[in-house]
Amino acid sequence: MGVADLADYPWDAVAPYAARAKAHPGGLVDLSIGSPVDATPAVIAEAISRATDAHAYPQTVGTPALREAVADWYARRRGVPGLTPDHVLPTIGSKELVALLPLLLGLGPGDVVVHPRAAYPTYEVGARLVGATPLASDDPGEWPADTRLVWINSPGNPDGRVQDAADLRIAVARARELGAVLASDECYAELGWESPWDAQPIPSALDPRVVGDDLSGVLSVYSLSKQSNLAGYRAAFMAGDPALIARLLTPRKHLGLMLPAPVQAAMVAALTDDAHVAEQKERYRARRDILKPAVEAAGLRIDRSEAGLYLWATEDRDAWESMGRLADLGILAGPGHFYGEHFTRHIRLSLTASDERVTAAAERLSAR
Repeated sequence: MGVADLADYPWDAVAPYAARAKAHPGGLVDLSIGSPVDATPAVIAEAISRATDAHAYPQTVGTPALREAVADWYARRRGVPGLTPDHVLPTIGSKELVALLPLLLGLGPGDVVVHPRAAYPTYEVGARLVGATPLASDDPGEWPADTRLVWINSPGNPDGRVQDAADLRIAVARARELGAVLASDECYAELGWESPWDAQPIPSALDPRVVGDDLSGVLSVYSLSKQSNLAGYRAAFMAGDPALIARLLTPRKHLGLMLPAPVQAAMVAALTDDAHVAEQKERYRARRDILKPAVEAAGLRIDRSEAGLYLWATEDRDAWESMGRLADLGILAGPGHFYGEHFTRHIRLSLTASDERVTAAAERLSAR
């Protein structure tokens, strides 16, 4: 299979529901994609403005300042001490890494790529791109002998599920038993809402409680799109096993996967300022506090969703029917069909709309 064989982009199927929602007299409330709407923090905008004289090619490996900032951030915010610049590699957003990691690892036909049952679809796309076999499974006991890459996602997109250190430890142990790389997508880790994650950090796969002092075969993948409103900057990175980082650096050099120098400077500013992250989290908390009870009052059940940017909801009918009912209220969601065959009766609702639009959605749902 190659790029030309990939299926149609799934979000194209949402267009008729978007048109239906836009016809609402009060206008569209778009809770579908989850693209940040809040302003880029001043500390980041100022940093990128100072870095606009970027006349030279940036290094694929990233600046020493960026790699040091990432390592320091893992120690300060994620409970992962002892990382050095050799443990870190920037990426052009996290989606390109998710899609390209099977290729960069040299996987192909006969190899299995495991991903969560409720999953961001790019995990499967990356496997199919190289002819590998994607497997949706949350149970390490089910992972077959020919597994070569395991994706875990905590907090999960779309379901907000958090895996604690004990769960992560079991997953890492099984991946190592199989000789597989374990890549942990942790992009929503600053957004914990419900106990115990409202009061304690969500663990990383690199946490010493998970891996001890051995990072071999383990990667953590992170994006600043959510916590710092940098989706348009494509600002992300991976960290973990230094031998694996070095192995991935060479093909990334050949492919020209270089993060623009001004963006690297902006990332340093973002990673060294915790205040703007706390402010953004409170914005999302306020929107969640408005939207969640309204969704429940409208007769939908919210499953998991203890962390992350979404409410994972169902009214026990096909998701496309739920999409239509919401579209008649001027609300656009994401259908569970996009996130795996096991969740065709769920919808995903994002917290990234403005305060005014979230309030409008809540009013429409409450009046339903």
